[in-house]
Amino acid sequence: MEDQEPKRPRRVRYKGTHPKSFKEKYKELQPEQYSDDVAKVLQQGRTPAGMHRSICVTEILEFLKIQPGQIGLDATLGYGGHSLEMLKCLVPGGKLFAIDVDPLELPRTRERLNSLGYGAEVLVIKKMNFSCIDQIVAEAGLLNFVLADLGVSSMQIDNPERGFSFKVEGPLDLRLNPKSGKSAADLLKNISQDQLEDLLTENADELYAEDISKAIISKIKKGIAITTTTQLQEIISDALEFLPATNRKEDIKKSCQRSFQALRIAVNDEFGVLDKFLEKLPSSLTTGGRVAILSFHSGEDRRVKKSFQRLFREGIYSDVAPDPIRPSAEECNTNPRARSAKLRWAIKA
Repeated sequence: MEDQEPKRPRRVRYKGTHPKSFKEKYKELQPEQYSDDVAKVLQQGRTPAGMHRSICVTEILEFLKIQPGQIGLDATLGYGGHSLEMLKCLVPGGKLFAIDVDPLELPRTRERLNSLGYGAEVLVIKKMNFSCIDQIVAEAGLLNFVLADLGVSSMQIDNPERGFSFKVEGPLDLRLNPKSGKSAADLLKNISQDQLEDLLTENADELYAEDISKAIISKIKKGIAITTTTQLQEIISDALEFLPATNRKEDIKKSCQRSFQALRIAVNDEFGVLDKFLEKLPSSLTTGGRVAILSFHSGEDRRVKKSFQRLFREGIYSDVAPDPIRPSAEECNTNPRARSAKLRWAIKA
């Protein structure tokens, strides 16, 4: 009897003419099989599900001036878009170390870059927090360049199971590494109103921190567990119903964005991790070594700016960016998620 070909699994079925949920977007989630369809999504200024569009690539490469044979670090590997462009500049003879804390996306990115011909001889990928940059230096030696993109990847935001977006139903998680630490839902269980108000103010400059924290804690005191993204979004929306009707919808949307951002920063200790990274950074670079950091909100940018300027005054950096570099208008039009990005750089003395 001849061997029968195995049946192909049926794709996810969806209602209507176009898939709406993350899992239903089978073409976007398989770009290697549906490249034409993915190209159409990109042309529309949208990011395909499960993908990420790297920001300020040209500006970063122009500053880093990567040469073949150098050793560098992508401190936030993500989807691997920046890494791919840096690898093209490094060969032959160079080596790129790339790290990330996300155990779900990291193996996918490794497979993607390996399939493009970048194996262990030129690319070393590790699951590691970038605050541990000194461990990379212990293995690699002093670095010629470092890139850190502090933004959350699109594939993390778009996947409802990760709980990063209030626009779709999902668990209120917000962890970059969902296998470690406490989720945002766990954080809210044991936080006081004052602590939550401070968190929203310090991490996201939330204008209505008092109203939002009061509403959240009121629900918790009534024994209502806040476990999903839409639950939290509804609580914030109800708390801000007093806002003028003219701009209420947009103002509530912005407060939801800021509140989720504040919780994400707290859950992942993002400011603490960044401070450790900035402290270890100068001793990780060789003389003339270059570092570029891409941030996406004021709290991150302030920390990077102050660290660079202080170390420049102390003579540790020979030059730093006088002002942040912003994405071009063209990039912002084709990729709206680039609009809040700020790029700062420094050169080791």
